[in-house]
Amino acid sequence: MTDAVSPDHRVATIVDWDASTLSHAIHTREASCREVMTAYLAHIDAVNPRVNAIVSRVDSERLLGQADERDRQLDRGESMGWLHGVPQAIKDLSPTQGITTTLGSPLFADQVPEADGLMVSRMRKAGAIIIGKTNSPEFGLGSQTYNSVFGATRNAFDHRLCAGGSSGGAAAALAMRMLPVADGSDMMGSLRNPAGYHNIFGFRPSFGRVPHSPVPEIFGHQLATEGPMGRRVDDLAQLLAIQAGPDPRAPLALSDAGRHFAEPLQPLSAQAHPRIGWIGDWRGYLAMEEGVLDVCHEALKVFEGLGAEVEALTPDFAPERLWESWLTLRQWAVAGSLSELWADPEKRRLLKPEARWEVEQGMTRSALDVHRANVSRSAWYQCLLALFERFDVLALPSAQVFAFDVDTPWPNEVAGRSMDTYHRWMEVVIAGSLAGCPVISVPAGFSRQGKAMGLQLIAPHRDDLALLRLAKAYEAAIPELLGRRPAGR
Repeated sequence: MTDAVSPDHRVATIVDWDASTLSHAIHTREASCREVMTAYLAHIDAVNPRVNAIVSRVDSERLLGQADERDRQLDRGESMGWLHGVPQAIKDLSPTQGITTTLGSPLFADQVPEADGLMVSRMRKAGAIIIGKTNSPEFGLGSQTYNSVFGATRNAFDHRLCAGGSSGGAAAALAMRMLPVADGSDMMGSLRNPAGYHNIFGFRPSFGRVPHSPVPEIFGHQLATEGPMGRRVDDLAQLLAIQAGPDPRAPLALSDAGRHFAEPLQPLSAQAHPRIGWIGDWRGYLAMEEGVLDVCHEALKVFEGLGAEVEALTPDFAPERLWESWLTLRQWAVAGSLSELWADPEKRRLLKPEARWEVEQGMTRSALDVHRANVSRSAWYQCLLALFERFDVLALPSAQVFAFDVDTPWPNEVAGRSMDTYHRWMEVVIAGSLAGCPVISVPAGFSRQGKAMGLQLIAPHRDDLALLRLAKAYEAAIPELLGRRPAGR
């Protein structure tokens, strides 16, 4: 904070810090909370119009007032936690007290929750200052972040392309340095696909690690989870430590508090020789855009350089059975959530076609269909248990295509094959989603056309910490890749 440093340079320095560095700077008083907030707001105002990642921005004076209070707390020797004074924008699917939470739907364009969801409450209690929301597709449906309320979020590396989704706003904001770390949620790759498209990390925790509340169906519908995204693995672990832990309102939550994620994260040593099972395109079953597998192979070579043993494998499980299970359970869940809106003709008219399709398909599913889908899901988990006796993690691409034109709702064809649903091009993520296992998307590299892709790593249930340690070892080996950033950032 010397006079020799220009204000513009100081802003650039502050927003370039990863979240752990920023938290340290705030707590050591290298930067005041007001200075941090001022820098972020100026930067957001300058770059957010390019990508439309942050929506429902809170008034600047209100935010600066909160930053001043955080500074006064530090003056008294009080810290709320790792996020003390750190600007955060919450994904627009999570209830956020006093801030418009639209779910990306015109039906909820004016909704202002009276209370935070559990995850948001935990982030506030850790000192976060909520500056607004990050854009999401309507009800989080689809891995392309656009809606009729705020429009589309654009890819940070090429604004002509999509940001992925449904945590596309969070990913673009991270890549553009508008947030130091971010929350997201993941049902069908929503923490993984946008992370892959933005050269950052996205972590889907073990099911039950980050409990949902409030939700009307605390039993059943166990497909989605909230979790962290970041530019560094340490930041994922620190935010996960805040998000994780049991709560009496979430009886299926894991019992451990998650505090161990806040301890210094030690990378997995080279002597560990992790065993990686490379599923790839499931022996041709999954349609892949040209170049996706090539980029992932380069990432696997990095792991081999760290001492990992990589072996190609094809699971002894029919992928068609996995897809049918996924369709049934997702349609059942979405129909349960949106059927009352669909039943009203005026509200139905305002639902996007994909939402109407999910409800209508879900209404045709019988109780026996749901039972059979859960039997298949359980059989897949048993298959994974056998695979994890041979492998420490399983690997697949984070998406089947690179980021595509922002005006295209979804790819209807991949590698010459027609996609029969709006989400078939993301079938690659359901192996992790249905298992409830922890999955991380790590930056894999860029195509010849300059499009980013991620690599998914799936670990056994509750092995979240070991997965983060493996990702941190990989992170240390790819400084040049991580140094690649959007133009103008």
